[in-house]
Amino acid sequence: MAYNSSSYTTGMDRTARSEEVCLKFPPKVISPGLAALLVQKDKLGKLMDYSGPRLHFQMVVIFVLTQINHSLLKLFGLPLFISQLLAGILMSPVIVSDEHSLVTISEDSVAVLGSVGALGFMFFMFLSGVKMDLRLTWKSGKLAIAIGLFPVLVSLIFWLMTVKTLHPEGNVFSNKIFHLAVTYSGTSFPVIHSLLSELKILNSELGRLGLSAALIGDMVTLLLTMFSVWVNTGIQKGSKDVLFDVGMAMLYVCILVFVLRPGMKWMVKRTPEAGQIKDTCFYIIILAFMISPRFTELFRVYFLYGPFIFGLAVPDGPPLGSALVEKLDPVVMGLFMPIFATTCGMRFDLSYFKYSTKYAYHQAVGAVVILIIKFGVSLLLPLLCKMPTRDSFALAFIMISKGIVEIGSYSIMNDSRIISEDIFAHLTIVIIIVASIVPIAVKKLYDPSKKYLCFQKRTVMNSRLNQELRMIGCVHVPGNVNSIINLLNASCPTRECPIALDVLHLVKLSGQATPLFIAHHHQQKASSNKEYSDNVVVAFKQFERDNLGAVSVNVFTAVSPSNLMYEDTCNLAMDRLTSFIILPFHRRWYSDGTIESEDQTLRSLNFDILERAPCSVGILVEGRRNIKGSNSKDTLSPSNSSSYAIAVIFLGGEDDREALALAKRFSQDESVSLTVIHLKAVDSLEFFLAEDERMLDKEILKDIKASVLLTYIEEHVKDGPETSTFLRSIVKDYQLIIVGRRYRSEDAITLGLEEWCEFREIGIIGDLLSSSDFIGNFSLLIVQQQRKRNG
Repeated sequence: MAYNSSSYTTGMDRTARSEEVCLKFPPKVISPGLAALLVQKDKLGKLMDYSGPRLHFQMVVIFVLTQINHSLLKLFGLPLFISQLLAGILMSPVIVSDEHSLVTISEDSVAVLGSVGALGFMFFMFLSGVKMDLRLTWKSGKLAIAIGLFPVLVSLIFWLMTVKTLHPEGNVFSNKIFHLAVTYSGTSFPVIHSLLSELKILNSELGRLGLSAALIGDMVTLLLTMFSVWVNTGIQKGSKDVLFDVGMAMLYVCILVFVLRPGMKWMVKRTPEAGQIKDTCFYIIILAFMISPRFTELFRVYFLYGPFIFGLAVPDGPPLGSALVEKLDPVVMGLFMPIFATTCGMRFDLSYFKYSTKYAYHQAVGAVVILIIKFGVSLLLPLLCKMPTRDSFALAFIMISKGIVEIGSYSIMNDSRIISEDIFAHLTIVIIIVASIVPIAVKKLYDPSKKYLCFQKRTVMNSRLNQELRMIGCVHVPGNVNSIINLLNASCPTRECPIALDVLHLVKLSGQATPLFIAHHHQQKASSNKEYSDNVVVAFKQFERDNLGAVSVNVFTAVSPSNLMYEDTCNLAMDRLTSFIILPFHRRWYSDGTIESEDQTLRSLNFDILERAPCSVGILVEGRRNIKGSNSKDTLSPSNSSSYAIAVIFLGGEDDREALALAKRFSQDESVSLTVIHLKAVDSLEFFLAEDERMLDKEILKDIKASVLLTYIEEHVKDGPETSTFLRSIVKDYQLIIVGRRYRSEDAITLGLEEWCEFREIGIIGDLLSSSDFIGNFSLLIVQQQRKRNG
């Protein structure tokens, strides 16, 4: 059986030749096994005649080449997409000739691999729609709307006017010209989201603005693409067919909005709170997605946008949207999309340039010109709004980003014969150049950590006792709420020493692409009509009422990726002029020393905040709970005692001085009993501290010794083991122990303990006190003073 080749061609124009390729039927799928092939000559060649083993071999080669490429290219700041595309080029006839290739070239080989990749691309478009929340378009600021709208329209109109001027006899609304112009000027939300995620600036100020603008631009691009299809239909078939196509497309959207979306919301309502969506509902949605391409053809919708529009109808976020993303995203992004990007690269052949026409060259020049115009408009708008110049340039580069969506569109247009091979080759080069330059330029221009270079002292030591102390309490799980409230109750805030508390509820971004930041004191509703942090707000508002006049509370919710939550925390600290951040420790214990819970993601977040925070930071290690699963009172709960016993372990250094300053503030109330335990090395071995540090220590201890409101204990120890023995003997007497982190500080007092330190983020003494060797129902607060940074 024979047919005309359309899946893979040489560099000659499709219309200039007709080529026949013979295929064997029935096709060979599953090999008889290596044992049966051992008796044959050319064993590997015979094995590659079967599509199953050949597909597996191709996948292995793709991933090996991609990882090799990326291990080299990431050193230059190039994204993974470039490595995947280059892997396909290396597997194409540019490098491997037809007669020596085992992974490409044959019609059935490319058809199978291409089908797997195309399926992955459809899943990618569907998930991109699931992650997007169209309601955010109405909440975008004027600048985001302008940057999303005008660069697309201005560059498109300019190019169409230029084409009309150069070719007055041509029709600029023909399928090829207008459709290509839309792809040149259009904005892709998935591509920009991937870029910002890879650069780790997704929830930075610039990242949020770029995402909002990209969302607007993507919607405009979608409408323009549909318009180009309808205009071409009108040119070829007439206005009646156009009206019919528009009506069918509107019917498709109405079915999704008024039938399928309410059905999916009904599934969500039947899901228990904080529960998982039923597998049956999950499979129904996947089945609907799998048949959506057929429906898009029936309803005359551009087939590339059918799954995408269906994804937009799925309620984003938990439980449905997050379940789809969590289950499908690893497979799609880890398996299918690398294959699809590689197959796009396999279509590229340098021999196409040999047969290139002036039209193809003009299209490549047009793509570059449109990108330059779009860059200029995207740069001008933020500059007019007084945005810093470097940030404006970075935003302009973000808005012209090209990636997998564009190369996928051109590959589909190439297979559909809308564009020729030489045009595809030129556009592939343009995409590779743009996708390589943009991340490097953005990384060079924009560094969000620079805004944390605070030249103002934001520490507890620099806050006067009668001045309001501004603090941030970070909440991840419900248990953190009681921990922070109990710590603040132990501090006994008064009207004379008030506390301004900003509570930041950090929620993992799941099932949606756009981070959220909600200020509950402004009575803002969540943009996705979800109720975030209700219990947190209620608990801390009650705490504020219980301490009326002494404590003021504002609650915020940040919904963002776990590895970027430090951005929200540090940004809030900068904006609110915070002096102290309270972080929960990543591990909780039972009273017998067994681990109740542990979160390594939270530990990484604590490290990131310690490194970047523009103020002092404290990590709160909760006291061990007495009974497993019980609701027993915490160690700092007011009902435990009419007075609080607080101890400060002082060794010396800036962190210890900050811990002592915090404890002094806590001890202003008569119900707080403060003990300062000064550990000194035998024979006064203090040579590990610099002279200025020793002078500052003596100055603050002079005031402590003179005070009658606290107890001062001086203990001489000779090494780490003796320090451990002494601390073990006194911890039972206190409900809260405050220590300095003293990271990388060496002295005789801790000699021999550092090698046993498990958690570097809480320092040697903090790690020692939190170990299972120290039996006691006390809480521990490890303090790090604001770090000095050079600009």
